[in-house]
Amino acid sequence: MEIFGVDIGGSGIKGAPVDLERGDLAQERYKVLTPHPATPEAVAKGVKEVVDSFGARPDRVGITFPGVVTGGSTIRTAANVDKSWVDVDARALLGAELDGLPVTVLNDADAAGVAEMEFGAGRGRKDTVLMLTFGTGIGSALFSEGVLVPNTELGHLELDGHDAERRASTKVKEDHDMSWEHWAHRVQKYLAHVEMLFSPDLFVIGGGVSRKAHKFLPLIEGIKAEIVPAQLQNNAGIVGAARAASRG
Repeated sequence: MEIFGVDIGGSGIKGAPVDLERGDLAQERYKVLTPHPATPEAVAKGVKEVVDSFGARPDRVGITFPGVVTGGSTIRTAANVDKSWVDVDARALLGAELDGLPVTVLNDADAAGVAEMEFGAGRGRKDTVLMLTFGTGIGSALFSEGVLVPNTELGHLELDGHDAERRASTKVKEDHDMSWEHWAHRVQKYLAHVEMLFSPDLFVIGGGVSRKAHKFLPLIEGIKAEIVPAQLQNNAGIVGAARAASRG
């Protein structure tokens, strides 16, 4: 069975077939820019372009979404895409765009967390693990005894009077040309706040910036939990989406 994973982000839509024996991409991923405005119809066409770029029709497709997804289908929040996504039946919309392929939809950070818990930095952990993905926003995936608590969306906790992701996301770092030291200080404040609320045993730091973990993780101090970079890095969402799709 060929399972395909697609990761919808605020800046790009990327996907690939996934080898779930290895927990890795079966082929190099294909990426298109997220349309602006990122309306449901425009994003669905981007997803179709990614899937169709590989030629062969997969058996199932897992798709991440940057917001709350309830009931495996209904979009409840859309912070980094067009607000017209709210209340959309994403599974029906995307399945129709993909010519009736079976589609599984889940929160993007939850998908990344699923991948890291099964194949990466959280593998075998049965304590409290919190994955945080830093990118256009901040995503979160909370696990207790290996079980996902879905749609935590901790990037929207208040930090210094703002949504945390408006203070400590990778996009904020880039937009304001922050040094690694300056940005790490903001990340540290955010981690301290989250640690106070949830007391995780392990933080897994994901998103594209995880490739540069050596530039900022050593600068973070005063956090009691272990902090490690994601092992699947920016492919975690694709792999996790495919894993969720494989479970039906």
